[in-house]
Amino acid sequence: MTVASPNDFQDSLQPQGWLRYFSFSLDHKVIGIQYLVTGFLFYFIGGALAGVIRAELASPISDFVSRETYNEVLTLHGTVMIFLWIVPVVNGGFGNYLIPFYVGARDMAFPRLNAVAFWMIPPAGILLIGSYFITGAAQSGWTAYPPLSLTTPALGQVVWIVSVLLLGGSSIFGGINFIATVLKLRRPGLKLMQLPMYCWAMLGTSILVVLSTPVLAGTLLLLSFDIVAHTGFFNPALGGNVVVYQHLFWFYSHPAVYIMVLPAFGLVSEILPIHSRKPLFGYTTMVYSILAIVVLGLVVWAHHMFTSGTPPWMRLFFTIATSFIAVPTGIKFFNWLATLWGGKLALNSAMLFSCAFIVNFVFGGITGVALAQVPFDIHVHDTYFVVGHFHYIVYGGTVFVIFASIYHWYPKFTGRMPNEDLGRLHFLLTFVGFNLCFAPQHWLGLNGMPRRVAEYDPSFTTLNQISSVGALLMAISSLPFLYNVLVSAFKGQVAGDNPWNALTPEWLTSSPPPVENWIGAAPLVEHPYGYGVDEDALSVEAATGRDLWSGTGRR
Repeated sequence: MTVASPNDFQDSLQPQGWLRYFSFSLDHKVIGIQYLVTGFLFYFIGGALAGVIRAELASPISDFVSRETYNEVLTLHGTVMIFLWIVPVVNGGFGNYLIPFYVGARDMAFPRLNAVAFWMIPPAGILLIGSYFITGAAQSGWTAYPPLSLTTPALGQVVWIVSVLLLGGSSIFGGINFIATVLKLRRPGLKLMQLPMYCWAMLGTSILVVLSTPVLAGTLLLLSFDIVAHTGFFNPALGGNVVVYQHLFWFYSHPAVYIMVLPAFGLVSEILPIHSRKPLFGYTTMVYSILAIVVLGLVVWAHHMFTSGTPPWMRLFFTIATSFIAVPTGIKFFNWLATLWGGKLALNSAMLFSCAFIVNFVFGGITGVALAQVPFDIHVHDTYFVVGHFHYIVYGGTVFVIFASIYHWYPKFTGRMPNEDLGRLHFLLTFVGFNLCFAPQHWLGLNGMPRRVAEYDPSFTTLNQISSVGALLMAISSLPFLYNVLVSAFKGQVAGDNPWNALTPEWLTSSPPPVENWIGAAPLVEHPYGYGVDEDALSVEAATGRDLWSGTGRR
């Protein structure tokens, strides 16, 4: 006889069908979809703001929007894309959906905290966007450096701080939940070194979130005191120190790059083996490289401050530390290439975006190593070279993986296949548009064009217009993507439970999955990348009392 749990009664009161996505659901899969859909809504808002920026920069004079409006749009674009799009999607979206499957759990460790973490995001986003129309948005950029943030209109800056504090709280709640789920809810018999790589990526990311985000929260609270109560923490007129703000801000905001990128590393490590039909190369080295990135990511923040009067010893230390972080990142790059080498590659939409991610991220990584060198950084600091580098990391890296992941897990979300022709068109427009938009910005920066200003030397006009054309192509690329994901959900080919013949646990149940993920016990998958393992090898392993693979899927 089965005894009903208190959650069974709670679930019976939850809305059913599509209405459950508008409810305070405790189901990790529903929460994951809520994160993804909300994140994409803010992505389109942030993209529209980017369109305003590129329209303004199509000519060397300020003629599309006023200078104050340009500063507001610039601030909102950076804040929306980082805090409302990339971080919630790669952490909360895919993390919530996949991590319980990967550890063999029915849900996250703290389901109610999980729901609270999501429902902090919509009001924070509405508050941030609404400030533009009601109070006037912040004008000091997404970094909110004082004294600029102390001299621009106060109300918009305070609203920005409140919004970011809400989003930071959401990230901390999520980070605690992921750590507890990975470490404490693993299925009996499942060891840490048997987990899919995305679990390690989310574990490392969550450690960074829990350690660094409270520093940002405290810093922004002190900044708000300076704005509202006229204290002197960062106000130089009252004895405050603006360089201290920079140290505190970048102690979070450089790890924030890895908070965005590490989950993308994990996601692409799940996609490549499946679509190349090969085991993930160098599993152990990839795990340790993630842990190395977590450690080094916490001690490289001051390379953003080489022009802020940092002493020579500090410049030397942070140059060396930043250069070293390229080593574990490079290990992952070669592991991905080795995974692809000799595989049976399926060049579908997910694979195309994943391969483009490798190309883009390598270029962004090379320019990152260049920026770690003090003489070069001083030359290009606060120029469009930094803008180009940053976007090759966070868009060329993370966003390309988000699109790859949508195409890869779309059958799991909906039970139907996306249209591959539309997916390839989306990839082509995005890849060409992205490189057309951001590659020229490196040349602009090398020649001295400053960032965050609406007016520039007329000699930079042609390259800026090429960049704006690239941004237009990226905007157009959203049309086939939107049509694909919306129409395919109703009219796409029925996918079946495991259309990719994958071995990872989420594919060993129905598509879409039942409420508690599996009917019966969760499968024990000890080798999620066991592609190409023949029956003889399995027999040998069985004879020695070891399992190469346990589960119900196909190799």
